[in-house]
Order: sequence, then C-alpha cells, then structure tokens
Amino acid sequence: MTDLIHSLKKLEAYIISEEYKGYDPYDSLMSPLFKFPLLRSNKIIRFGFQQVYRRIPFNTRKLFGIKKGLNPVTLGLCIQAYTYLSQILPAEKNFYLKEIDSLLDKLILLKSKGFSGACWGYDFDWEARYTKIPAHKPTIVATGIITNALYSNYKITGNQHSLSLILDSVNFLKDLNKTYDGNDFCFSYSPFDKQIVFNATMKGARLLAQVYSITKENSLEEEAKKIVAFVMKYQNKDGSWPYSHGDDRKWTDNFHTGYIIDALLEYCNLIENDDYRKNLEKALNYYENNFICDNGIPKYYKDSIFPIDSTAAAQTIITLVKFGCMESAQKVVEWIVLNMQNIKGYFYFQRKKFYTNKISYMRWSNAWMLSALSYFILKSERL
Repeated sequence: MTDLIHSLKKLEAYIISEEYKGYDPYDSLMSPLFKFPLLRSNKIIRFGFQQVYRRIPFNTRKLFGIKKGLNPVTLGLCIQAYTYLSQILPAEKNFYLKEIDSLLDKLILLKSKGFSGACWGYDFDWEARYTKIPAHKPTIVATGIITNALYSNYKITGNQHSLSLILDSVNFLKDLNKTYDGNDFCFSYSPFDKQIVFNATMKGARLLAQVYSITKENSLEEEAKKIVAFVMKYQNKDGSWPYSHGDDRKWTDNFHTGYIIDALLEYCNLIENDDYRKNLEKALNYYENNFICDNGIPKYYKDSIFPIDSTAAAQTIITLVKFGCMESAQKVVEWIVLNMQNIKGYFYFQRKKFYTNKISYMRWSNAWMLSALSYFILKSERL
C-alpha cells in the first residue's frame, strides 16, 4: 500500500502543480479557428474535427491555440479524492480540508448562470451527435458527478458549503426536459435537448436520492422512483443497458455501465428500496464478466480489450470497490499504475493495440484516477 500511496501522491503533486488546469479529449473546438463563421456553425465540420482530433496520439493544441482549461468536473473529483485522503492521511488532514474549501470557492464561481439551481458544464464547446452544448452550459452528467463528490464530502466531513450546494443543485433538475413512459420518465442530458441517455438520467436519480436522504422530502423519493423504473424497463436480459434509447447509439461500454450500476446501488441504499436488487445483481455480473480481464486489464467494450482507457479503469476500480470486490479491484489498480502512469505522476489517455496515447488529460484521466485510487486505499484500510 505504501507504493500505491506514493503513486497517488505523485499524481496529486502533478495536478496541484498544474493548478487543476489541463487539456481534455474534447476541447478542440476551443481553437480560435472555430470562431470563424463557417467553422462556428457547421455541425458536420465541428463534430468531425472533434472526433478525429481526440484520436490523434500527439498533442498539437498549442499549434491550434487551445489553452489549458479549468473544468468543474476536475474540481469535483479532486474534492472527492481529498475527502478520502483526509481520512487516509490524518497528518495531512488540515491541508486537504483547506484545499477542499479552496476548490469549493472555485466551483461556486464556475456555476452556470441563469438556471434554477447550482449546476455545471464543461469549460469547452461540445458538439455531440444529437445536441450542441456551449462551454459552461450545464448538463446532468457534469452536475451529477460534482454533486456526488459534494455528497461524499458532506457525509464524511460535514462540510456545510458542500451541503448547501447539493441542496441547491436538486433545483436544477427542474430545468431538464422529461420523456415519459406512462408515469415513469427520463431526464434529458441537458436543458437544450431531449435525449434518452440512461447513465445521465440515473445521475439525476442519484442526486434526488442523496438529497432525500438529507431532507426526507417525499417528492424527491417519488421522482427518483419514476426515473429508476424508467431505466429498468430498458435493461437487457444479460444485465446490460444500451448507451441510449431512440437513436443509433446502441453500444454498451465499461464506464457508462459503471455509472448506472453505481447510481442504482446508491438509490437502493438511500431510498431503502429493494425492488431492483435483482436488476443490480444481474448488472454487476454482466460488468464483472465482460469488462475485466483476469490479469486486471479493464476492457472498454466487452468484445475488445483496446483501447485501454484511464477513465474506464478508474470507473472499474470505483465500481468494484463499491461492491466489495477488492481482489479484482486491486488487480486493476496494479495493472493501471504499472502500465499507464508517467514518471511525472499523470496518467496516459489510452493504450491502443500498437501504440499508447500518452497525452495528459486533466479531467478525463488524472482527476478520475485520483478519485478512484484514493477511494480504493480508503476502503482497503477499513477492511
């Protein structure tokens, strides 16, 4: 465990030295080139460039005028990691608590303006297949990741600033569009679309359940139940879910599946509802049997080992730890630290079959790995 803490501290030192700023796989549209009229508005060009650029294994962002950004999700995940580290390393607890307060101040400044509650988006323009989300406009994914981190911080440390943000954030859900199936419904990905994306709406259900666990407001419980019921209708017989419904994104991958499973577990525990425990068990069995190799390599898709992705690895660790699968989690931790961490402390983006994309991405790779490794150490020490 000493070696793992050393690796974790190297990552922490790297993130702090960069002042939490960094590049992102999807930040290419922040190039000044895309301020020109045609490039600013042409969806095909914008989407195509973004998808191609994130696959290039060498970093040319300086040539394109793309600057390192401060992503709210990075701050949320680091708050979560520092919360765990304040328990793991009591001698450094005061440092971590001060750093958490500093990051909370930054999060407040980065809140999206003009919405019903505290919410966040990414710091770059994002051209998705079925929507366009400008920089700093909120999504339930970004908001849900951040509020989950704040909830962990509040439950462990009692931080009242985190509590205040969580209680405010649940009001943002009013701004999302709803797609109904009978009485059950799905939240949209953002206030600007009507997509049915299962991992996204489950983050909304988790936020409702977390706030309900604090306030015991019955309407929150009822809303969460309807969302979970909606999502369970679309679970496949093998325990998996497609990424979305109503369009051609039928794939099933590692980390989006992990998001759903984690949110469903949180819902079942906080609402004290056992109706979907069998769904949860089936989903976990699918996850373990399809996304983890015997040697600890986390698979991106069930039929392909490559690309080996740092975020998928981080989510694999988190999901396995949540369900007490510590031996499997340890294999993933050992493999990813040995094969994907640079000597400077940061983690590589992806390992392909014939080469490794060694670009350092602050949100995608580093913040997720900081949170995952600290969570693994915390739970390992409490066994």
